[in-house]
Amino acid sequence: MSRNSKLISENLREEIAKELGVYEQVKKDGGWGNVSSKDCGNIVTKAIEIANRSVE
Repeated sequence: MSRNSKLISENLREEIAKELGVYEQVKKDGGWGNVSSKDCGNIVTKAIEIANRSVE
């Protein structure tokens, strides 16, 4: 996720991670490196849903 981190704000990414229950791991590990691909995909999916809602 770090390569494309500019596409989604850090605040939004953190909010979504908290909502999905992933943020505690990020905080504990000190970064996004140990977040699974599945969880990263879920964060991206949620961000896309939010973006689609804001366009409508």
